[in-house]
Amino acid sequence: MLSTPGGDKLDEALSSLEAMISVDLWLNETTRHADVIPPGLSPLEQPHHDYLVLQFAIRSFAKYSAPVFDPGDRPHEWEILIRLTGLCTGTPDEDVDVAAIDDGFFDYLAFTKGFDGAAIRKRYEHDGWAGGPERILDLTLRTGPFGDRYGQKPGGLTLDMLKANPNGIDFGPMVSQLPDILGTPEKKIRLAPQYLLDDLPRLAPRMDRPAEQLVLVNRRHLRSNNSWLHNVPALMKGKDRCTLLMHPDDAARNGITDNDTVTVRSSAGEITVPVELTSAIKPGVVSMPHGWGHGKPGTRLAVANSAPGVNTNVLSPPTLLDEPSGNGVLNGIPVTVS
Repeated sequence: MLSTPGGDKLDEALSSLEAMISVDLWLNETTRHADVIPPGLSPLEQPHHDYLVLQFAIRSFAKYSAPVFDPGDRPHEWEILIRLTGLCTGTPDEDVDVAAIDDGFFDYLAFTKGFDGAAIRKRYEHDGWAGGPERILDLTLRTGPFGDRYGQKPGGLTLDMLKANPNGIDFGPMVSQLPDILGTPEKKIRLAPQYLLDDLPRLAPRMDRPAEQLVLVNRRHLRSNNSWLHNVPALMKGKDRCTLLMHPDDAARNGITDNDTVTVRSSAGEITVPVELTSAIKPGVVSMPHGWGHGKPGTRLAVANSAPGVNTNVLSPPTLLDEPSGNGVLNGIPVTVS
């Protein structure tokens, strides 16, 4: 609810739902509307392979982190989500077969990799493997570019190999896949697609703006990472991090000094926030972190609510869209600061 423009309207919409189920560890600004909250496991109770972030790595690298703590017999998040999916299709709870759905998904993934999922599952069962994400991870590793392809490439990558190398395995620098990976008929990167060129006449007049107008951009902070870690006491220590970064030249022009409390206004609303002057930001641009604005009634976030900050998305007009994509605009909001 804090991470979207028009959060007040989303707040009203969530409260009007006939039923809402959230899987979360916190009763926060969004989950306070839920009728049921099945608690997932802590990140420290789950295995981890950073598949998403590794897509941006500059070397071919793989790492697996085992759970730090034993979750006991509590259901894993993937089991909860499969059961909820079954319920949403109208299947009675007692008829939702989590293992069968998991097996079906595994078989489909195996098929896309050129393998018989049912036959491979028998191998896992023989070796004492349970279902779930680790089995799927092993499948993707073994059928990937460095994998053993279930014995077809002896010595290739498997999940057991990653478990035996807790610091990860480096497979070397990236290998170029251009132009083969490109989906364009001419096998070239289109730097100026027509839909962007068509939007230039609309954008050109917006480059000129009043001298007092600034552009607001978001930022993340290592110790909060959006709004995820605001209720962790050890990570909330220290100075206030919900501040407006502003270049000294812009501050001087507006009569603002470091640590002043300022009002930031846009066409959608206004907020009051401490200002932090820094030459690390470009003149004409100001920056605030998103994911703040805690303290809503009905939440149970004692630490976060003690330092709520302000919600920068109050300044984002809900009707302001990136026209070629239709996405809401969360950066580059015209604002004034006083």
